[in-house]
Amino acid sequence: MKSEPSSWPSLTRYEGPHLQEIAFPLGGIGTGSFCLGGRADFRDFELFNCPDKGCKPPYTFFAMRAQRPGEPAVTRILEGALQPPFRGGGFGAGVPLAGLPRMREVLLDACYPFARYTLSDPDVPLTVHLEAFNPLIPLDIDRSGLPVAILRYELVNPTDHPIQASVAGSLYNFIGYDASGRRGQWSSKPAEPGQLLGGNVNELRRVTTDGLPLQGLLMRSLRVAPGTPQDGTMALVAISGEANWRRSWGSRHWNRHILSFWEDFLEDGRLDDPFGAPPSPEREGQIGSLAAGTTVPPQGSASFTFLITWHFPHRTAAGCGWDTLDEEGGWVGNYYATQYTNAWDAAVQIAPQLDALETESLRFARALVASSLPQAVKEAALNNLSTLRSLTCFRTADGRFFAFEGTEDDRGSCFGSCTHVWNYEQATAFVFPALARSMRDSELEQGTLPSGMNCFRLHLPLGGEPWQFAAADGQMGVVMKCYREWQLSGDSEWLAQKWPTIRSLVGYAWLPGGWDADQDGVMEGVQHNTYDVEFFGPNPLSGIWYLGALRAAELMAGAVGDHEFSDTCRDLFRRGSAWIDGNLFNGEFYVQQVRTPSSLEDTLPELRAGMGETNLVDPDFQMGKGCLIDQLVGQYMAHVTGLGYLLLRDNVRTALRSLYCYNFRRDLGGHWNNMRTYALGDEAGLLMASWPGGDRPSVPFPYWGEIMSGFEYQAAVHMIYEGMIDEGLEVISAIRRRFDGRRRNPWNEHEAGHHYARAMASWAAILALSGLRYTAVSRRLELAPRRRPEDYRSIWTAGSGWGTVRQSIGDCEQTVRWEVLSGVLSVQEMVYATPPHAVVREVTVEVGSEIVAANFTLEAGRTTIALPRGIHVSGKGHLNVYMRIEKAE
Repeated sequence: MKSEPSSWPSLTRYEGPHLQEIAFPLGGIGTGSFCLGGRADFRDFELFNCPDKGCKPPYTFFAMRAQRPGEPAVTRILEGALQPPFRGGGFGAGVPLAGLPRMREVLLDACYPFARYTLSDPDVPLTVHLEAFNPLIPLDIDRSGLPVAILRYELVNPTDHPIQASVAGSLYNFIGYDASGRRGQWSSKPAEPGQLLGGNVNELRRVTTDGLPLQGLLMRSLRVAPGTPQDGTMALVAISGEANWRRSWGSRHWNRHILSFWEDFLEDGRLDDPFGAPPSPEREGQIGSLAAGTTVPPQGSASFTFLITWHFPHRTAAGCGWDTLDEEGGWVGNYYATQYTNAWDAAVQIAPQLDALETESLRFARALVASSLPQAVKEAALNNLSTLRSLTCFRTADGRFFAFEGTEDDRGSCFGSCTHVWNYEQATAFVFPALARSMRDSELEQGTLPSGMNCFRLHLPLGGEPWQFAAADGQMGVVMKCYREWQLSGDSEWLAQKWPTIRSLVGYAWLPGGWDADQDGVMEGVQHNTYDVEFFGPNPLSGIWYLGALRAAELMAGAVGDHEFSDTCRDLFRRGSAWIDGNLFNGEFYVQQVRTPSSLEDTLPELRAGMGETNLVDPDFQMGKGCLIDQLVGQYMAHVTGLGYLLLRDNVRTALRSLYCYNFRRDLGGHWNNMRTYALGDEAGLLMASWPGGDRPSVPFPYWGEIMSGFEYQAAVHMIYEGMIDEGLEVISAIRRRFDGRRRNPWNEHEAGHHYARAMASWAAILALSGLRYTAVSRRLELAPRRRPEDYRSIWTAGSGWGTVRQSIGDCEQTVRWEVLSGVLSVQEMVYATPPHAVVREVTVEVGSEIVAANFTLEAGRTTIALPRGIHVSGKGHLNVYMRIEKAE
């Protein structure tokens, strides 16, 4: 089946069996969401401040009526055909509205946040395209956090005759449904007691706003208790002045409500409203429908735009699965809900912005699709941004950003904005830096105690009793992320304000009974870590995070004038780095020296989170002499942040080659694993650990045999940074093949739950392949593409702007063109990788049509261009750099 050309980009096409696991998410940052399945069916409604995988409200669908002149009308639900197996026993197929006809064929062209379904049927005279999205605009967290799904149904008429057509949307008002109760798919039968509270009402609303006629149904409940998570509104809205409606479907006795609706719509494509808008009976919701019609001209098309909006202000910590000490559940609210009075108000405010929101979101998606990045990298980077707009993440009423690690089916998974998990991802810092800054502020202001201990999880509401445990890797990662946020923003005032707390995070390691009590630059103490256990003794996981923190603290201390502390950190870094290279590197990779304290009383009590070992004679849950997937994760972060090498470069590269050699499996058919299974059978993946010498501990750390994409991404990205381009891309491609729509959902990478945060490390693959680095502190911009530098195209993001960059290299010239698509790019100095065996003879820099003063120097394969006056390129502006090159003699 062919899809008509569209102005929307298509990154990946899914069809046939590759549609079976599709759940394309529609929702903003912190708003809740629902999904479109592979058949264009509506599923996974998670609007009520709590995850609810598998929630498929009945009677929620769109339908079309089409009629050729002089022929009977045909009516279809605008979904692909139901697929076997058909289970349900004596009560039929067990799928809501299974007896209503659907379109026979469907395919999906997706480029997050855009989904374009093509639906066709040989017995239907129109082809239908469903275009669905929620705005995603880099750097703009508010306009990327709208509680709306935009659904545009385009009807294409390939015939030579006009066709009368109508589209009707139906939405089940199930406000009051308790997501913590019954699991599984909805059916057309009444819900179990306590699930739907009844008293659901659909109110007709009409208004013209900025010339747009809106007609819709505002859905609410008369019986939900005020101030509870289910207390709120939904709206089904048509952008049309000619819509008609049915506010309720009447009695459900012997399914007469379905008969009444279907025959009414089939008759003339219009909906009557014979039953008015009574409150629904107890234990039932209320169905509301809107329809609009037109004549589709021969060889032409017509479109209908609908909005589904929602407004549920009353998030509580306990209600969504967040640990809270508040006996009343811990009300925290939702930021998005503070912007509107209800779901109808959201539609009225959002509708006039639709053109701009779509244009700016398309600008971002097109820029990434048009890049020369490999397909797997584009998919990994773009698709995992959906995690920020899943139930994993939310913004409280005051605008702060918080997150679980992931989500279970019906609650958040692992609360607290967990530092050691969120250490890995780079999407917040580089796509939505305000979110990253919000997390740092909470970690420093509420998560750090006077001792310098950082609580690796946060309770909500803020201000109560803190979490009582510290994680070595998490705490050192916070220091490195503070450095990253300072570099990207250039906000030295922020750094000066936060510095005393950042300083204390490093100093905490030196307390008696702490991680580095003897202050030698090596963590020997008890180290709780991201494997949810404690490592005893020096190991590369925590130890190299520590080196990165020392290096970052040295530079930050110098910037704020704390020179004595800077000198201390520099000394510890040098000694620690030399010791780890000399004692933990075994010639192939970095290992652990298991050392236990003489007594647990000799260690700070908060260093043990209660999930690890208490036997100090022969402790379980260690890595020992294993080859660990993230033995160099601290070095990965150092490359992302521009801190340079923390260890000897040759050792680092040897360790990564060993990791690829020993841990990468192209077929897992013979691999055994006693824990969770995220890859299996004929799939490929990078193991968490291996013991090439055969000296695996009898009980290693729990996740040793697993394969988890977030860990894989950081290792693959690091391989790319070290020049192992093919190996890194092979790992990323293996991950994406596991999330191909047939095996798993491409927009839901799992670890401890759905939509797992660590997988957003995938964004760093763009940074590694481009060699892109920007610091707003010194306004230094670097570009050194590692793959096909002669014709490189990509996207760039910085703290204050984003856009595209293209580099071309010919025999005589190297040209780099930067376009600012939004925001500002301020530059004082640029650094470019010089082609091998070439030397730059002349440099010209243009901003727009103006040539600006520039000086350049050459050193070790790099061209450094100084701009004495500095430049500021604003939105839609261009920066062009021309370097005349010659072959080196």
